Amino acid sequence: MKLRLFIGALCASLSLGASHLASAQTPAAPPTPAAATVAADAKPADAAAPAAAAAAAAAPAAAATPATTTPVTKAPEPNKGDTAWMMVSTLLIIMMTVPGLALFYGGLVRSKNVLSVLMQVMVTFSLVVVLWLVYGYSFAFTEGNAFFGGTSRLFGKGLFDAATGTFPNAATFSKGVVIPEIIFAAFQATFAGITSALIVGAFAERMKFSAVLIFTVIWFTFSYIPVAHMVWFWAGPDAYTDAKLVDGLNATAGMIWQWGALDFAGGTVVHINAGVAGLVGAYLVGKRVGYGKEAFPPHSLTLTMVGASLLWVGWFGFNAGSALEANGTAGLAFMNTFLATAGAVLSWIFAEWFLKGKPSMLGAASGAVAGLVAITPAAGNVGLMGALIIGLLAGVICLWGVTGLKKMLKADDALDVFGVHALGGIFGALATGIFNSPNLGGPGYVADWVTMASTKAADYSILAQFIVQAKAVGVTVLWTTVVAFIAFKVADLIVGLRVTDDEQREGLDIVSHGESAYNR
Repeated sequence: MKLRLFIGALCASLSLGASHLASAQTPAAPPTPAAATVAADAKPADAAAPAAAAAAAAAPAAAATPATTTPVTKAPEPNKGDTAWMMVSTLLIIMMTVPGLALFYGGLVRSKNVLSVLMQVMVTFSLVVVLWLVYGYSFAFTEGNAFFGGTSRLFGKGLFDAATGTFPNAATFSKGVVIPEIIFAAFQATFAGITSALIVGAFAERMKFSAVLIFTVIWFTFSYIPVAHMVWFWAGPDAYTDAKLVDGLNATAGMIWQWGALDFAGGTVVHINAGVAGLVGAYLVGKRVGYGKEAFPPHSLTLTMVGASLLWVGWFGFNAGSALEANGTAGLAFMNTFLATAGAVLSWIFAEWFLKGKPSMLGAASGAVAGLVAITPAAGNVGLMGALIIGLLAGVICLWGVTGLKKMLKADDALDVFGVHALGGIFGALATGIFNSPNLGGPGYVADWVTMASTKAADYSILAQFIVQAKAVGVTVLWTTVVAFIAFKVADLIVGLRVTDDEQREGLDIVSHGESAYNR
């Protein structure tokens, strides 16, 4: 009954919103995804026009007194190549979630629970995408305060003007270069969706489906959205036209962006956020029946390998897409993602080979994910050798995370969400502060958004940036821990968190969904 009331209230709120509409990072070079609306009436064109060039071209041909004529500055228009790249990147992230993450997780659980994991990944992703359009995007990527955005984009308002057929644009990280804001909103929706889906691996095989959905709504609203806003929201480069405006513009950004933390594609927002929430869930939901007394081997490493491969391919959209442009920085993020992941695969299996006597397919797949996680905050923020070192170290660190650290924590983190995503994300975020330095082959960060000047090697302080990165990590860990704890407790009060022991033994596929993955 409580669940029906919860669902009824949720549907009523969505209907009300629809009726209302009917009546009506200091960042790297470039830094992390963020959007600022820069033109409300621009349509896509073949090429972006820098403001200076547009102004020069705007001089009237028949002007009698050109010396006194005020040039007209044309609003920047999206480049079709950038637009196409962002749409492809969005599709790649959808692929890395459904089916990539779903198959990766599905292969790791027992055969009686495969469908339950596939359902949890697909449905939480879908749920969050809907909530993102309703209110998530507005509260994450519009101006508000240091923690939450505003209401100007609720229910997708303003992303498309049906009366004029025009689309507003979103800033990128280059002056005079924009993309359609509706595409940026879709791109960021995939980040929100996969982050929420990652968490389900921590409490796989024993949590009620209804409780998963309730938790997801609460956690997404009060953890993902504010962390995304704190890390990624800023005014955009085109707003920085005069040094006198800098302090005021910086004050409108998210808190962690104001600190100058570097997070290219989601080390804090995605991986630490989800990984720590997963650990909280593993503690509160409790251990699986028989955990520690019987083996829970993956039922299909074939599915897991296929899922890991799809994750690797899709992650290029995740990381390289976060440049928001089809340019050299996207290429750097692309190559770093390629290189770090390969390095992590090798370091994981060789460490496993040394410690256990044999390298495993599970180790190779897990190493790939560990490398992808660790390079995420660093993708466009470090040089090639920095990326390789991050990948090589991530494989070994995350191997310890799912073995030694896991035993120390005494939690049944079923699919090692904390050991890979949280630990890998923390390492990657901290390593970004080191290898971003131009002295170590990194690109540095933009020190002055008015002139677009990057920090010089002589002025870069690794220690100072490392401290900023550590602060960002600490805030994210604390924030998501508190929100996840409350969200799980609320779900427990409404419907309860766990299925019964007998239902666990029967399997969640039959108990929760009335169907089986395999005919026997």
